[in-house]
Amino acid sequence: MSQSTQDFRQALEDNHTWPCQYMFKFIVPLAQKQLVLDLFESQEAITTRESRNGRYVSITVKCRVHSSEEVIAVYEAASHIEGIISL
Repeated sequence: MSQSTQDFRQALEDNHTWPCQYMFKFIVPLAQKQLVLDLFESQEAITTRESRNGRYVSITVKCRVHSSEEVIAVYEAASHIEGIISL
């Protein structure tokens, strides 16, 4: 595990009480939108907004997570999506 992942895990542990509602935010090319949505089981708390030129979409997902490991797993899976920016 990289130092940045360890630091992120520690920050999550310091700032959250598990389980909790966590907000994920991503920006991706519009063609990759479904790949991000597929990372999440529930589609209920998802909002999207296309960029002005329609080439990108911002995706915000609020979902219940049970641990810092669960949050990190989502970001690690997302990191394999071409062109993604995780916020």
